[in-house]
Formats: sequence, C-alpha cells, structure tokens
Amino acid sequence: MKTLVKLLAAAFAAVSLQAQAWPDKPVRIIISFTPGSATDIVARVVGAKLSEYWGQPVVAENRAGAGGSIGSAAVARSDPDGYTLLVNSNAHCVNPAIYAKLPYDTLKDFVDIAPLAVQPNVLTVRPDGEFKTLRDLVESAKAKPNGLFIGHAGIGSGTHLNTEKFLDAANIKMTQVPFKGTPEVIAAMFSGDVHAYWAPIGPVMGPIQGGKLRPLAVSTPKRNPRLPDVPTVAEAGYKGAEAPLWFGLWGPAGISADVVNKINADVRRALKDPAVQDRLVKGGNETFDMSPQEFAQMVREHITDYTRVIKAAGVKPQ
Repeated sequence: MKTLVKLLAAAFAAVSLQAQAWPDKPVRIIISFTPGSATDIVARVVGAKLSEYWGQPVVAENRAGAGGSIGSAAVARSDPDGYTLLVNSNAHCVNPAIYAKLPYDTLKDFVDIAPLAVQPNVLTVRPDGEFKTLRDLVESAKAKPNGLFIGHAGIGSGTHLNTEKFLDAANIKMTQVPFKGTPEVIAAMFSGDVHAYWAPIGPVMGPIQGGKLRPLAVSTPKRNPRLPDVPTVAEAGYKGAEAPLWFGLWGPAGISADVVNKINADVRRALKDPAVQDRLVKGGNETFDMSPQEFAQMVREHITDYTRVIKAAGVKPQ
C-alpha cells in the first residue's frame, strides 16, 4: 500500500513538474481559417502576447478549408502535450450539425481551453449598388428568389450560420456561394461576383471606412461602437437573425489538467493586457474571461443551439 501511495505521489509530482516546465520549446497554433480572416487576426494578437509570457515562439499556421474542420482535424491527431493548439471560430460548434462524417469527435477529441473574443458580423454590399438598407436587399431577394448571390466563408463557418439565420428570419431565398475564407469573399464582393456577405467586422473595417463596402446591419443584439450608425439586424426589422462570431482555443484531448489550466490562466491574462485589449477592441471585438469548465459548458450549449438552427433551416448534413 505504501508503495502504491509513493508511486501515485511520484506520478502527481511528475505532472506538476511538467506543467511548471511547460513550455520548453515552440508552441504551434493551428488557425482554422485563412490569413487575414477574423479568426487569424485574433489568434495572432493573442499568440504574440503568449509568446512573451512563455519565452518561446508561438508559431501560427493556417490550415483553412471545410468550414474550419481541416485545421481541427490536424489538432485532433496531434500529441496531447500542449505544443499543438487550435484557434477556431464558433464553426467548431457548427460543424457537427453540418458534416455527417467529421474526421474527429468534437466533444471527445478536444479539450476546451479558453474563449478569446466575440464580434459582430456585418452585412456588407457594394457601395455603388442598389441596396442602401437591409430592407432594400430583402425586397430585391423576394422579387428574385435565388437571383442574388450571398457569400460565406465555407460550409459550417460562423458566417454560414449567420447567413442561414438571416435567410430564415427574412423568409427569403438567395444563392449561397461558399469560399475558403473571408478575404476570398471580400475579393468576390469587389469583383461583383457576390452581392452580399455577413462579414466579420475586423477584416471589413478598412474597406468600410475607405468607402469600398457599405454596411447594412450588424448581427449582434446591440450596435457595435466601431459602427455606431449601423443598425442591428433586429433594428433593421429582422428579429431572430442575431449570430455573433466568436473565437476559442482548443487542444487535443489528453493534455494534462495542469497544462490546460496554465494556458487558460495565461490567455485570460493576455486578454486583459491593455495593448491586446486595444488591438482587439479596435477590430470590433469584446473579450471573454472564463475557466476551462465554463468554456466547456458554453461549447456544449452552442452545439445544441446550432444543431437546432441548422435543422430548422433544412440544411442536410453533407
């Protein structure tokens, strides 16, 4: 019995020492969307501050595609040592309802570490077009079912979910055009290949301020300070289309609790840093402050809600 107790004590001590020593080499963060996307911007801002705290490089690697599931799959297959992490949007919680056969189990193959930030999507159109208000777009779509093209950042992405909720709330039909990520959709907006996009606020603030895109509504329950004159989708007349875009940090299942708690504490510290706050707020974000357990509960609640929304929209798993 004494021998067993000593062995258990030694094992716990080893785990504790592992957490204290971690990280002793570079940490890789796989970002599930393209460079320049909202997910990418938030990940790199937080990752740079974590690198300062840890005294190790935090290497950002974009693995985009399939609504973020390609990046998620890469992390699910990685060693559970804390040196490969995932930054994804709420697409991580949408994908179980979208894809019939994901190469991982969203609940079993990941550990929920920390939420990062939340921001609105902004319904954007070209400024030289006919749509001056959200109602203009809706009335045109009603007159020409599936005659207008609306882009999103891939099946299962947060922008796809927002699109589905909007089409349902407005009772209209538009032809959806999936892209690999936000920069590609914005480029298609500029070329006139798509008429509208529920874009994450960060990547489109520049084009909006430069007069290259016109904002019609935001997807949050309240207006965003960066766009105080842009109404919420409910204010514009379409309740039930609210769909904020949020981002989180995950790791492969099996990472020790001590390492998870250390990463969570350092992320929360980073999100309170004035310089990090300034950069994120300027991008239209609000930050979170949650324990791993609170984040895990949030993830499960969102999976349930998104499954309901996707089913109600009549989207069949692919």
